[in-house]
Amino acid sequence: MEVLRTPEARFQNLKDFPFAPNYVEVPRGDATGNLRMHYLDEGDPNSTETVLMMHGEPSWCYLYRKMIPSVVAAGHRVIAPDLPGFGRSDKPGQREDYTYQRHVDWVTAFLVSLDLTGITLVCQDWGGLIGLRIATEHPDRFTRIVAANTFMPTGDHPASDGFLAWRKYSQEVENFKVGNIVNGGCATDLSDDEIAAYDAPFPDDTYKAGARQFPTLVPTTPDDPASEANRAAWVVLGSWTKPFLTAFSDNDPVTAGNDDNLRKRIPGAQGQAHATMKGGRHFLQEDCGPELSQVVIDFIAANK
Repeated sequence: MEVLRTPEARFQNLKDFPFAPNYVEVPRGDATGNLRMHYLDEGDPNSTETVLMMHGEPSWCYLYRKMIPSVVAAGHRVIAPDLPGFGRSDKPGQREDYTYQRHVDWVTAFLVSLDLTGITLVCQDWGGLIGLRIATEHPDRFTRIVAANTFMPTGDHPASDGFLAWRKYSQEVENFKVGNIVNGGCATDLSDDEIAAYDAPFPDDTYKAGARQFPTLVPTTPDDPASEANRAAWVVLGSWTKPFLTAFSDNDPVTAGNDDNLRKRIPGAQGQAHATMKGGRHFLQEDCGPELSQVVIDFIAANK
């Protein structure tokens, strides 16, 4: 497996991003060595509450910069990793290196390496597709879940028009401009500096294999390689009684309606103060960061 590593100079002086980098190595999964994963680790390391903030496609932990300070100020530890292929984490160089299962395995190895327990998972986009799988396979590590603009597809039901349009665009557009794509998924315009921060992990197209491949990995047919494992995850979610909260935007064409599905099917979602984030699109952390932070803080406090 060829692995690329974005030069550290690309991440210097990013707007509103004062956080120190941390790294851990996880097995590549092909007997050729390890991948280096980057993560933020903010707040009291001895806190009994660990909030795991997982990003999706094609963003990185920069997405959570507006949320981390207030969650830390509430007394919680925040861990925000970059998925392999994104952010400061190593980037396998070939599209075929990226599979749904490999990402589940890599992030699981990351959690085991840090021995994270008592986790409140905050997950959006692919952060949910991966995070929810891991939570159902290692439920002893998780205390609560906040699902934001995400879903757990099995391919047994038609994908949304919004997702299919995004997947088509992602495979056909000649220049995959990551910063502009994130900006297009926000209700409010990002500044030039913020767009540059989302572009920072990708010096050129050779670093974008994961960003290109991820939309094709979402199960859209019943025989997708990940479908059976996701069905098994739904079996666990169907009896999940730990606190489960949805916090979806009111204007996300990609995941709209999945909050209702999660609330209906997951026992732990019953009686929770589910939130609709007004004025948000797909990347609600950008549009509604402070509001979403408060939702997470209140959810933890209400479910001690």
